[in-house]
Amino acid sequence: MKQELYEKLVSYIIENQDKFYRLAFSYVKNQEDALDAVQNSVCKALEHYESLRNEAAIKTWFYRIVINESIALLKAKNRIVLSEDGEYWDIPYEETGFQIHDDLYEQINQLEKDVQNIIKLRFYEELSLNEIARILEMNLNTVKAKLYRGLKTLKVKMVEEAVI
Repeated sequence: MKQELYEKLVSYIIENQDKFYRLAFSYVKNQEDALDAVQNSVCKALEHYESLRNEAAIKTWFYRIVINESIALLKAKNRIVLSEDGEYWDIPYEETGFQIHDDLYEQINQLEKDVQNIIKLRFYEELSLNEIARILEMNLNTVKAKLYRGLKTLKVKMVEEAVI
């Protein structure tokens, strides 16, 4: 039973590795950090696969791990560099292959973190609202309310920008 669960987990990770990278990249905005987050997620999942009680929950369980690892990496990594004249500079890295350059994505990133997570998981990762609720450990109605409120806010912002 445990070996079968382990094999299903490995198979799921291999089949969906691009999705996990894309999700991690949407948080950390850096190729190396996204790869680190996914690698750390895989290691944690393989170390703790026995704690998974329901094999049908592999998807939501692993997405939660990827999100948590991405957030942990952001908190642990401070991207500030001291220049020669003593000023601090923030040095971003741009990944051209997965970078999304559009006004909508920028507007999504200006929303509250919970709302950002819900919208990204719903529309970029194409997860159901039930799956999102399990991943984010929220009530389904809370997820729905935040999603629809976020979409309404996005619509207002996009209309304002188009008018201006």
